[in-house]
Amino acid sequence: MNTQPLPELVAQAQQLLTQIRQHPQYQRLNFDCDVTLGDVSQFFNTLQWEASASTVDVSTERFFQ
Repeated sequence: MNTQPLPELVAQAQQLLTQIRQHPQYQRLNFDCDVTLGDVSQFFNTLQWEASASTVDVSTERFFQ
């Protein structure tokens, strides 16, 4: 099991997506698909935001001490 924080894993996936998009072999592919790399990129952007937001400590426990 991977113990890296989710935001780090998402950042790595986004980097790989950029590499795939720029790869000459990918650019030569001619296929039609319902999901584009832009869709996947948007998914990772949203996931990154949600994962980062969920790691913020919003508890008030220390605030009142």
